[in-house]
Amino acid sequence: MNKYLITAYQFGTLGGILSVVSFYFLSFLNPDPTNLNLIFGYFLVPVSLFLSIKFFKEYSNSGFLSFAEGMTVGFVTYSLMAILSTLGIWIILNFSPDFFAVIKDVKWGVLMENKETIVAQVGEDSFNTTGENLKTMTPWDIALNDGLWKVIPGMFFSIIISIILRKNPN
Repeated sequence: MNKYLITAYQFGTLGGILSVVSFYFLSFLNPDPTNLNLIFGYFLVPVSLFLSIKFFKEYSNSGFLSFAEGMTVGFVTYSLMAILSTLGIWIILNFSPDFFAVIKDVKWGVLMENKETIVAQVGEDSFNTTGENLKTMTPWDIALNDGLWKVIPGMFFSIIISIILRKNPN
């Protein structure tokens, strides 16, 4: 089982660290780096998955790959990325309450700026619920959201990449 996980550990760890580092550095470009980090994640997740599955196929499995092996390597890779990203962002926001306050203020400003559109699309009750949720938002909420957006595309891309790279011995 360990041969399945070596490349997944390597690329999952690298992807998770890159996600945390990008969150930190994107905070210098934008007071709310959460959306930019999600966009970076949409690039980072498929690249990390492809490399981990490809390296597993070529260097650990003699050039062969079943769909199940690809999914296993992919699952460990994107799960590790999500866990490291979530924990890293949570730590950054916990040690920098001013930074978290800025992110919260920016999100509140966007909500108020788009009030008419939101009310027209989903109604006053949904807008008010969103406002209440925003008031009680914690650093964990932001970190968990980032981690979940590593898992969701990770599942999709693992399927696609496992199908594309699949090669069974004859």
